[in-house]
Amino acid sequence: MSTIPTYALYGEYKDDPGADWVHCETIQSRSRLHNYVIQPHRHERLFQILHLASGRAEIVVDGRHTMLDAPCIVALPPMVVHGYTFSPDVGGTVLTLFERRLASILDAAEDIEATFQSVQIVPLARHPEIAQTLAADMAHLAAEFAGRASGRLAMIEARLALILIALHRLQGAGRQASPEAHARAFHHVMRFRQLVDQEFRSHKPIEIYARRLGLTATHLNRICREHLGETALGIVHQRIVLEAKRYLTFTSLSAKEVALALAFDDPSYFTRFFKRETGLSPMAFRALQK
Repeated sequence: MSTIPTYALYGEYKDDPGADWVHCETIQSRSRLHNYVIQPHRHERLFQILHLASGRAEIVVDGRHTMLDAPCIVALPPMVVHGYTFSPDVGGTVLTLFERRLASILDAAEDIEATFQSVQIVPLARHPEIAQTLAADMAHLAAEFAGRASGRLAMIEARLALILIALHRLQGAGRQASPEAHARAFHHVMRFRQLVDQEFRSHKPIEIYARRLGLTATHLNRICREHLGETALGIVHQRIVLEAKRYLTFTSLSAKEVALALAFDDPSYFTRFFKRETGLSPMAFRALQK
């Protein structure tokens, strides 16, 4: 395999401009077609929620394997390489939507969108009442999706907001609301991460990112350290290394080809960069993944 598959929905390569902004299906309907194994892939502009209502699953996220026991919910932002192996008795729902809708859905819920910038794996066994409520919300949402009642998409959006808020509360229980300045800095950091995700191959200087955000490079570095524990340049380097690891794990590209895919003019410099950041050469890292 020479590239990491990037799908609109699993097994589909192109967005359908005439489709709704949301798609809902059972885990069974898709996974049984693939013998309950969904190979590692990623979605370019799609946010996905998987509700595991029964059975078991193993999820692999950027090469890390995690066992899931029902009930459980997984939330995946765009461009995360992920795959599943399900038990044949699996039950549950997969909800997929355009990521750009999250901001409007969560408009009245300050700072919740930031939770879903990263992968969320939320076991629900210790929260039976919440698990029951989430299962009911997912079932109602699926029923709305399958129907054609008036206000259908608005009802789906409302149910989805309830689900996301519940997950945010579970993941961030006990957190206090941020002061205004803290929230503003956090917004800048999240926007910076989005820009890095979009443009890391361009190897832009940090000053250009800072200018795009209306900040100085010094200020951007400070808030990155505060919120992410790393300098702005360190965040860019982490993103490049993550993509390199994805290519080395999920494709058969050579180190030179990975370097070119990541816009390194000098493959030997890429090898030195990767080893400096990870302690391993690209091929040594690949060998450990087998």
